[in-house]
Amino acid sequence: MPDLPHSPAAERNKQPILDALTGILGEEGAMLEIASGTGQHAVWFATALGRWTLQPTDGDERALPGIATRVARAALPNLRPPILLDVTAPQWPSQGSSFPQGQDKFDAIYCANMIHIAPWGACVGLMQGAARHLRSGGVLVTYGPYFEDDVPTAPSNLAFDEDLRGRNPAWGIRRLEDVAAEAQRAGLVLRERHGMPANNLLLVFGLT
Repeated sequence: MPDLPHSPAAERNKQPILDALTGILGEEGAMLEIASGTGQHAVWFATALGRWTLQPTDGDERALPGIATRVARAALPNLRPPILLDVTAPQWPSQGSSFPQGQDKFDAIYCANMIHIAPWGACVGLMQGAARHLRSGGVLVTYGPYFEDDVPTAPSNLAFDEDLRGRNPAWGIRRLEDVAAEAQRAGLVLRERHGMPANNLLLVFGLT
């Protein structure tokens, strides 16, 4: 789909992330994707996870038309049109008054490459919203770079963090320990940590 917004990073990491997800998720369920961006992950996952229903969202209204076009062209019965969702809002989603009756709980909430390209309040909102909208036994899965205590930081992540903070002082790679503590305050606990290509991590949180 050359005429649609395209992320080379999303294209590179979509299969490794899917490989990890297939070992984490059950055979079927409903997934809410936060910060869908271009929609590449949503289409890739929905294609492979045919018994999962995926709801893409983004906090930037300008991203929605591109995601909607990608979703429409994929024509997958388990992939819904995107909706506007600001993770920092006290109620999800931001578009409309609420999720449809009986469809406000999810077996998985997935968020890639948002926590470090947003103010810290986005991490707080993500954890609080996930705690509200996960079903019992559900998981929040986050993907991206993290700093870890007692783990040497890759030079590429140090350079990336400097670049992020140069673009916006409120952005930056987060300490895994800080993210896990924020999750715990919201009622979530870090259950799994998966090393991923290019010095990224995939984290799995569950309700306490």
